[in-house]
Amino acid sequence: MTRVVVAMSGGVDSSVAAALLVEQGYEVIGIMLRLWGEGESAGASTNRCCTLEDMELAYRVADHLGIPFYVLNVADFFKKTVVDFFIAEYLAGRTPNPCLRCNRFVRFDWLLRRAQALGAEFLATGHYARVRQVDGRYQLLRGVDPRKDQSYVLAVLGQAELRHALFPVGEYTKEQVRELARRFGLPVAEKPESQDLCFLSDGDYRAFLRRHAPEALRPGPILDTRGRVLGEHQGLAFYTIGQRRGLGIAAGVPLYVVDLDPERNAVIVGTAEELGRRVALLEGLHFVSGETPLEPFRATVKIRYRAREVPAWILPMPDRRARVIFDEPMRDLTPGQAAVMYEGEVVLGLGIIVRAEREPPPEAMEAIAARAALL
Repeated sequence: MTRVVVAMSGGVDSSVAAALLVEQGYEVIGIMLRLWGEGESAGASTNRCCTLEDMELAYRVADHLGIPFYVLNVADFFKKTVVDFFIAEYLAGRTPNPCLRCNRFVRFDWLLRRAQALGAEFLATGHYARVRQVDGRYQLLRGVDPRKDQSYVLAVLGQAELRHALFPVGEYTKEQVRELARRFGLPVAEKPESQDLCFLSDGDYRAFLRRHAPEALRPGPILDTRGRVLGEHQGLAFYTIGQRRGLGIAAGVPLYVVDLDPERNAVIVGTAEELGRRVALLEGLHFVSGETPLEPFRATVKIRYRAREVPAWILPMPDRRARVIFDEPMRDLTPGQAAVMYEGEVVLGLGIIVRAEREPPPEAMEAIAARAALL
C-alpha cells in the first residue's frame, strides 16, 4: 500500500480528499498544522485553519475513516515565513498574497519533508486543482470546477513538488464534494467555508496591521498624477491600486488610486483613463516545467486570484524577470500580486508584479512582431 499524508484542516475538502484516498486503497495518515494566530501568546491560536473546533472535527473524520491523525505545531515557522512577510510587503507599499507563500514554504516544503520522513510517497491536500504526467514531466492543471479552481495559489510549485502531490477533489465540483462527504458519512458535510486570510482574527487586514505594524499608519500626501496635493492618506497599507472609495478627497471627476509611492510615502490618484496600464514587470519568474522559455510567447494571465484571465504576450528577461504586455489596458495591476500564466487548462508559471507601465517600449513591440511573424 502506498502511504499518503493528507493535510487536514477540519473542512469538507480535505476531509473528502482523505476519504477518497482511503477508498482508493492508500495507506492514509492525517496531519493538521497548528498555524500562528493572534491568540498564540494566550496559548490558543485564533488561526481559522486550526481552531480547537477544527482540530476536533478533523480528529472525528480521521476516527471515522480509521486513519491515524496528528497535529504538528508549525506556528513559529508560519509566523516568520508567512505573517512577517505579509507585514513587510504592506510596509513596502506592495499587496501580497500570503497563500502563495504558505503553499510554497509551509505545505509543500516543511510538511512535505515531514511526510517523506514518515515514509509517505505523496502529500495530498483539499485544493481544487489537478496533476497530470506527460512524457515524464508533471503538469499543474485547473480544477474541474471553475468557481473553485485554486491552481492560481499553487503556481509556485515545480516538478519536485508535483511529483509528490495529490489533489483528490480537483476532479469534482464543490457540490459533488459535499455529496461525497454525505455518502462517506463525514461530520463536516455542511460546514461553511471561510474566505478570509486565516491568521486575521477579525478578517480585517487594516486592523491587523494597526495592531502588529503601527508604523503602517504613517500619514502622507495624496497626489494627483501632476504632483498636486489633494489630501492626506492614513498609511500606504490601507490603499490598493484601482481603489475609488474611501479616499477622502473631493474632485469634479471620479478618482482612483493609480500608484503607491513608498519613497515619497504618497498615494497617487488619477482618472479612469489614467488608471489603465498595458505592461507589468515581473520578478521571481517561475515555470512549473522547470524550463524558462527563451522567446516571447502567448498566454492568458490572471493578475489576482479572483481576476478574469486576459490574453497577453510574455517576454522573458534575464535574472528571472519578464515583461507582460496585455492585449488591453488593465486597471488593477498591483505590485506584490502574482501574475499567473495559463495555456488552456495548464498552469505555465508565475511572476510577482513589481511595476506597471502605461505602454510597452518600442524594443518590446519589435520582439513581439518578430516572434509573431514566425508563428
